[in-house]
Amino acid sequence: MRAILADPRFKRILIGEDPTNVDRCWLTLKKRLAGAGSSFGTMVTAMSGVELALWDLAGKAAGLPIYRLMGGKLRDRIRIYQDCGAEDWGWHADIGAVARRAVADGYTAIKFDVDMPTTYELDPWNRCLANREITYIVQQVGLAREAIGYDVDLLIDCHWKYNVSDAIRLARALEPFKLLWLEDPVPPENVAAHRLVTQASATPICTGENLYLKHGFRELINTHACDVVAPDVPKMGGLSEAKRVADLADLYDMAVGPHNVSSPIGTLAACHMLATVPNFLVLEFHGCHVPWWSDLVQGPQPVIKDGYIMVPDGPGLGVELNEDVARAHLRPGEGWFEM
Repeated sequence: MRAILADPRFKRILIGEDPTNVDRCWLTLKKRLAGAGSSFGTMVTAMSGVELALWDLAGKAAGLPIYRLMGGKLRDRIRIYQDCGAEDWGWHADIGAVARRAVADGYTAIKFDVDMPTTYELDPWNRCLANREITYIVQQVGLAREAIGYDVDLLIDCHWKYNVSDAIRLARALEPFKLLWLEDPVPPENVAAHRLVTQASATPICTGENLYLKHGFRELINTHACDVVAPDVPKMGGLSEAKRVADLADLYDMAVGPHNVSSPIGTLAACHMLATVPNFLVLEFHGCHVPWWSDLVQGPQPVIKDGYIMVPDGPGLGVELNEDVARAHLRPGEGWFEM
């Protein structure tokens, strides 16, 4: 993506445009870069980064926070769920202890992955779940639920691993635990498969992180192929496009729970947009294993407090990148971003 943004052809497209006219700039990029793939993938993500920066610039020029430019906020704070992943527990550590630690940190919603290989997996390629594997997953989810009770929301991620029939069996087996959602149980490109799973179980189904632009979400939403739609805001097209997806989902009485693996910059940008839409549910935080995550921005600290992010009221994003911290944590061999 860095190479795309540094390409002189990319930069020349916006020279002479009003940078505070954000949608025009973004649509200009989309039109002029159509031949380079401006409908999917890395090109859209690069365009999204430009769009977020333009919203910050427009807000600073107007002396207003981004949410004011997008219609005004409905909420002052954004609820966050901690993605506990598998980094420090896997299948062999104490999932209950990890869950209790997240709750002790103030989170009212936590997520675990259940798609790691187990000794019960018979074939890593066929997307099938053996009965013993389902039993083991149910046991692990039960331990997490027992540890946190039913006042804390529990989310489970499958990372697109299973076929339709076994995803349905798993979703039904997890119904007693009253999950906030079961995420990506089947491959992301198969909307019909998601619809079958969604219709077959009382466990809410969430998906959407691998879709791009509003057109990518159209069939998913208008066929009710999921219960919660999860656009990745800095990846799928930016703030305006994500808001269009949220508005479409709201038309179908569908909640929005965005996927988010961003730095505080991308996360706070998403928060500005999410403050303006009525059907927002909860936003992912994927940096609990990065102790300097909050330090990447200069502004109120910590960015996340008691499981919420307060939407900044300063101009633009309301925070600034801490370049010293960012430079200090560059990967080996990676240079500082310069245009």
